[in-house]
Amino acid sequence: MNALVSELLEFIARPTVSDDDFNALALKLFAHQFEHNRPFQKFCQRRGKTPRVVKRWQDIPAVPINAFKDLTLSCVPPEICARTFMTSGTTRGDVKGRHFHPTMAVYDASMLRNFAQHVMPSDAKLRMGILFPNEVLMPNSSLAHYLALAIAHFGTPDSAYYLDENGLRTDALCEALQHAQDSGEPFALLGASYSFVHLMDALQARGQTFQLPAGSRLLDTGGFKGQSREVPMDAFYEQLSATFGVSRDQCLNMYGMTELSTQFYDAGNRQVPSVKRGPHWIRSRLVDPLTGLDVAASERGILAHTDLANFNSVVTILTEDVGQATADGFVLLGRAQGAQAKGCSMAVDNFLKAAQA
Repeated sequence: MNALVSELLEFIARPTVSDDDFNALALKLFAHQFEHNRPFQKFCQRRGKTPRVVKRWQDIPAVPINAFKDLTLSCVPPEICARTFMTSGTTRGDVKGRHFHPTMAVYDASMLRNFAQHVMPSDAKLRMGILFPNEVLMPNSSLAHYLALAIAHFGTPDSAYYLDENGLRTDALCEALQHAQDSGEPFALLGASYSFVHLMDALQARGQTFQLPAGSRLLDTGGFKGQSREVPMDAFYEQLSATFGVSRDQCLNMYGMTELSTQFYDAGNRQVPSVKRGPHWIRSRLVDPLTGLDVAASERGILAHTDLANFNSVVTILTEDVGQATADGFVLLGRAQGAQAKGCSMAVDNFLKAAQA
């Protein structure tokens, strides 16, 4: 395991990699997980997909994300893991998916390298405001850990959290935003999408807006699933821009999930839906959820991600998100509906039956 972690850290640190390099490491991880992750092994055997016959990363069986709620998908005993991240549990009652991390070295390296490339324009640090609870309040939240890394490595000492057990610290945040506006020092506001909605509602009630300096940015993530109301993407980013005086080019969105160890980013939201891109250690396909085969070019499909940073669980996961490929990434088109949703559910059933056989 230690040798595998070292190899992954070296791979993430490279400036670029070839297709052959990615394929070789993906197959090595697949062989490791096939040997040590028993439910995954059973599923692969049922499909006739073993390390002996799988020669391309695209042929590694994709595990439906809901399997993380029903099975222990780990190559090591969970009790020896450094951290266990858990999903919010909003889609299936209180049943939560679990993602086990024997060490945080790979997850942290993935987040930091990727964040530096897609969010920070230079080596300069920014004053940050976090619209999400910290790790003490949410120790099993991957987003809480992600934001803790952001503020620790990219934030100035006066960066702070503005959402705690009592809710939004609106007065304190307004003071920080006003200081940024008056001083001309760029400010970065990061948090869950719905936290921004609550904040904008509070500011609207006060009749208050800001004009943050050039170089400021806003980063939201998570969307509005399980929330009390939906907000159309175009209206959301238009309101963000108007409320904080930040151009929509600097209103960024991060697409990630507990079941992954790597995130995707866009280059702003002047137009929506925006194109999401990942670093060189993650690749995506658009598939038919029942067959696992790629859909035809330009067609919509369910996103399947092969994340090499997922070294302990499963390297390829099948989401329930519909996407469409672009020249250099993909656009998100929402959650699976109708036949696609049925296909995702059947894929989960097929995986569970095989893994529990």
